[in-house]
Amino acid sequence: MTATLWSGLLVAFAGFYLATLLSGRKKNHPPLPPGPPRKPIIGNLWDLPTPDQQDWQHWLKHKELYGPISSLSVMGKTIIILNDARLAVDLMEKRSAINSSRPEQTFTELTGWDEILGCVKDPERHRQTRKQMHREIGSNNSVARFNQIQTAEAGRFLLRVLDAPDDLLHHIRKQAGAVILSIGYGYTVEPHGQDPLVELADRAMTEFSIALLPATWLVDFLPILRYVPAWFPGAGFVKTAQGYKKNVTDFTDIPYGFVKQQMRSGSFVPSLLSNLLQDNPVPSGSEDENTVKWSVGSLYAGGADTTVSTMSSFFLAMALFPEVQRRAKQEIDSVVGSDRLPQFQDRDNLPYINAVVKEALRWHSVVPMGVAHSSTQDDTFEGYFIPKGSSILSNIWAYTHDPSIYPDPTAFKPERFLASDGHPPERDPHLLVFGFGRRVCPGRTLADANVYLTIAQVLAVFEISKPVEDGKAVDLVPKFIPGVISHPAPYRVSVQPRSEAHRELIRSVEQEYPWEKSHAGELAKVALPQTPVA
Repeated sequence: MTATLWSGLLVAFAGFYLATLLSGRKKNHPPLPPGPPRKPIIGNLWDLPTPDQQDWQHWLKHKELYGPISSLSVMGKTIIILNDARLAVDLMEKRSAINSSRPEQTFTELTGWDEILGCVKDPERHRQTRKQMHREIGSNNSVARFNQIQTAEAGRFLLRVLDAPDDLLHHIRKQAGAVILSIGYGYTVEPHGQDPLVELADRAMTEFSIALLPATWLVDFLPILRYVPAWFPGAGFVKTAQGYKKNVTDFTDIPYGFVKQQMRSGSFVPSLLSNLLQDNPVPSGSEDENTVKWSVGSLYAGGADTTVSTMSSFFLAMALFPEVQRRAKQEIDSVVGSDRLPQFQDRDNLPYINAVVKEALRWHSVVPMGVAHSSTQDDTFEGYFIPKGSSILSNIWAYTHDPSIYPDPTAFKPERFLASDGHPPERDPHLLVFGFGRRVCPGRTLADANVYLTIAQVLAVFEISKPVEDGKAVDLVPKFIPGVISHPAPYRVSVQPRSEAHRELIRSVEQEYPWEKSHAGELAKVALPQTPVA
């Protein structure tokens, strides 16, 4: 078997080398965008970032060296790097008809994450799934149906933070998970302590963020490596993919099975999944069932983990920029008062809070390098050749930190989005951070609503500051973890109620939205769905 494997590898390398030679002889097209020198056969393999590197910083160096658009070639595959927002819009929105596919990512396929909406390559399945999601969560009117769920979970978040402020990051994850699991599956999380479904989803999303890192996994450029046995030297990715795949399967099958079981019993809570199953019953084990299952499963990545990232960055920023808190609290106290919490209906009257939401999205981009697009035909762009099948990487972090668009980009300055004398509002980051063209995030409206309400209510009742040790404030240095969805590295901040009156206001939430019994105990009874028929 080892001899066969080595023979296959040699054939693959020879094939790539031949393809490289042949492609190099084509003279009837413009040059590729500039980039680092290519080595024979492997091209720019050693120029790729490792999984523990901040890939957005790695690729930003290309802008200094080669300009706003650059390219690499790895094992015969072309990678286009965009470090300029205008180019991203021109290539992926204005030319979305030919630049909205997804590249072949073998590692993603090995893990099972290729089924998530953001990775689906089949155009018809992608269109149908997006259509379903747009109908359910694609507009302010459709999302307004879930205002009560979001309001209840925002209030419960305040209660958890009040009782255990040191567990802030855990509470952020629980709130985001509770909202999506309730909307998507009619599932109620454990009110206190760990919830098994939230924990499972968090593990899966952590792995998702690693699995989809673009231009990182060697097997993506040399697909024959997928057949390497796990014991083979250098094949650690095989075991990694196997572990990820089990969590992916559980992540989609367990909540799906929960809803099916609840529907059979006649006692289910209406949800996106139950609505889809009632409107369009699907045969068990069919590909249609798999599509429905992933339609809702995709919502967690688009609406929960992205919210976790934004809210984690928000709390960190508030501790670092206390003047923002002061101005935000002044606006809330003036518009809303101090005897109630801000609600959705207050949003139009809270321009500074809306600016804080925008700045939280801009200050650290949730998906710094986006999710790779792929071209479906040869094209010429900005005088350069874009070959069919190229992977297109969009450095969203570079766009939101471009000083020509956002002066003083490392500072957290919500006022940049407010018009003043001689200063028009800076570009709305919503136009950049949720992706481009036909691949823009379908859950963005839901995520934005949740972020607004939580930020407004947190600022209304809490004071966020640097932690104090031995009577001195501890310095906070913002650090961010690599991944498709990037989060701040773990940090500590102090979160305390603004006053006793604010403490009582938080406590009043429990009367309006009492803790509900969890569905966690029902998970053990779930009959998992069959594997889809090939």
